[in-house]
Amino acid sequence: MSEKKMTSSRRHHLKSVILQIALNWLEQEKKDVAEQKEAYMAENCPTPDLSGDQAALMELCRKLHAAIDKIDEERYDAEAKVQKANKEIEDLNIKVVDLRGVKKPALKKVRMSADSMLQALLGSKHKVTMDLRSNLKQVKKEVKEEPTEAVGDWRKNIEDKADRKKMFETS
Repeated sequence: MSEKKMTSSRRHHLKSVILQIALNWLEQEKKDVAEQKEAYMAENCPTPDLSGDQAALMELCRKLHAAIDKIDEERYDAEAKVQKANKEIEDLNIKVVDLRGVKKPALKKVRMSADSMLQALLGSKHKVTMDLRSNLKQVKKEVKEEPTEAVGDWRKNIEDKADRKKMFETS
């Protein structure tokens, strides 16, 4: 099977055609929503009759306030339902992620010296060297002189100990 690849100009042309169709759909959807809104308003909210005396107008205002209160309650209930549904969706998404598990990408081994790593992190402005040996404190060893009289002829020490042994055996 030999698949011919699409040329970039053809791909761009198709992409622009698809975007144009989508734009037309969005405009048509906006028009439909506006028409539906007008139809709903004409059906459910007729223009009020403002002719009449003050008492009739006061009664009309009371009815409108009652209708507004009822609609506000319905809106509040709908918002509460939406928030509850959104919370459930969020919890379920968290469960899905927990069940699926997060896949960690395989890390690449990078050979980089400590100096170049610090330079990459801090930028070229800061000059930091990781020559740790130069930062170490220099300590000079003092040679302790041990008393030399304790170290003597080893044969003499053995003879002294032999004399002690005899001392314990005789008593």
